[in-house]
Amino acid sequence: MSFEALPEQLEAKALLSAALAEGPAHAYLLHGPPGVGKRDLALLFAAELLGDHPRVGRRTHPDLYVLEPLGDQIRIDDIRELRRDLHMRPFEASRRVYIVFGADTMNDDAADALLKDLEEPPPYAVMLLIANDIGPVSETIRSRCQAVPFRRLSERAVREAIRVRAPELPDKEVITLSRVAGGRLDRVARLLDPAAAQRREALLGVARAVYLDPEFDAGDAADTLLAGIAERGTEAKEQAEESVAVLELSGREAEQRVRRAQRGAERDELLAVLEELEWWYRDLVVLAAGAEQAVVHVDRLEELRADATLERLLGAEAACEAVRETWRLAEELQLSTPLTVEALLHRLRRDLAGPALARA
Repeated sequence: MSFEALPEQLEAKALLSAALAEGPAHAYLLHGPPGVGKRDLALLFAAELLGDHPRVGRRTHPDLYVLEPLGDQIRIDDIRELRRDLHMRPFEASRRVYIVFGADTMNDDAADALLKDLEEPPPYAVMLLIANDIGPVSETIRSRCQAVPFRRLSERAVREAIRVRAPELPDKEVITLSRVAGGRLDRVARLLDPAAAQRREALLGVARAVYLDPEFDAGDAADTLLAGIAERGTEAKEQAEESVAVLELSGREAEQRVRRAQRGAERDELLAVLEELEWWYRDLVVLAAGAEQAVVHVDRLEELRADATLERLLGAEAACEAVRETWRLAEELQLSTPLTVEALLHRLRRDLAGPALARA
């Protein structure tokens, strides 16, 4: 079996191809950033194990069990239901495949319950745990799974995906978007959306106003960024509502799925905003240092050349570190998004505006 339809991820493909050739282990942990192919490769691997690509693709094969978090976590009741199914013998295929998306969201009770079956699994069961962040996955669970690492995709792979989806885009925009996507194909689809393009324009306007606008107000600027984050959350909510309607879900399950989609989209949009802010200020640094070929925002070179003065270099370096620090905190902790964004903008103003504008 070849996984060549999916870009890159050579190590993950080699490990799973070997498993198909030699016989699978009882459990795998596919881990790495969102949007780099874990979900697609897990489903392809399951389809090969069960010998039925169409029904696995539709998730209707009787020997496929898929678990996704309904709320912010996978809880013990979800794992108990999986465990009841786990001890049923295969209906059609020679094995049963269990895919747990969001394995890094299992709470402690759920992880402990799952561990019992990872230690003594039925011989016909193959379990695929999918995690965006390996850190929250307990060491005991990790030790009982074969790790399958995924990495961010190369700029070239993302650029090719953009050209397939939007062949009309000028080269400079393709390069910029491929760099802004940060090696994640899930961001490509959003970046190509007209609404996302408007949000990016507003974001870059704020990034420049921090050091150019004498009347800059951190509260107003925060409102602009927060409106974009909320808009992305609303889009995800509407898509999730359509999905639960098609699946004929109702009650708690439907509500939790919609809420999780909205919160997840808002959090991811916040992290994407912070990443692009850092890249904008990094562009000021690399241009001031004479390294134009390393610029992310290739389509905004004229503005960057005007902004990237030597006098602004130290402030831009401090701004990069401030955004990175905020990104790390937002990634690791449940922070108040409005307070986090406004506090960051106050700090960026101090770092970048210079004495005259900072007093304005």
